[in-house]
Amino acid sequence: MAGIDSLRTLLVEQLKDIYDAETRLTKAIPKLARKSTNDELKEAFQHHLRETEEHVSRIEQAFEELDLSPKARACVGMKGLIEEGDEHARDAYDHDGLRDAAIIGAAQRVEHYEIAAYGTAIAHAKLLELDKIVSLLEETLVEEKAADRTLTDIAESAVNLDAESPEERKVSTRRLSGRRGIVMMRPAGSQRASAADRSRRSSRRRRR
Repeated sequence: MAGIDSLRTLLVEQLKDIYDAETRLTKAIPKLARKSTNDELKEAFQHHLRETEEHVSRIEQAFEELDLSPKARACVGMKGLIEEGDEHARDAYDHDGLRDAAIIGAAQRVEHYEIAAYGTAIAHAKLLELDKIVSLLEETLVEEKAADRTLTDIAESAVNLDAESPEERKVSTRRLSGRRGIVMMRPAGSQRASAADRSRRSSRRRRR
């Protein structure tokens, strides 16, 4: 890394790091999409690939705002996360649902890394009053957070359920049935009564 003598220099180094990370992801995301078997997950990766290509373009625009040519610096963190994701995708699984669950986990670690990187760069750009760069980075940050939420939704609604073994599914079903039983057994007016009790106690405290 070059000598860091100012916040501006630090921001430039961060942009180089993010530029490399996003560029790597344009090659990594298609691999994850091919390994995925859930259609919704495949579609999410394809959509985010298009966004990631735009993220690369925005970083290039940020460099232009600084009167610099776009330049990448090897992002060791992202390199490691991508390698880990590739390993998970190649692992042997008893069924496809397990692989999809592992792929989502790897993809979300990537998203969380990016969210942290963009958040830091935005904070520094704001201090430097680089409003155009802040706007570019914030636009990408919104999309990274949305991508993370989408992966969570897919995992919770389908993939994690598909990943369960028959034995695990039985346990989950029993647990869910038990929770429903507790809710059904609760007296219909109990919550209202509790609220009324709290109101009366509050009134007594005020009178004292």
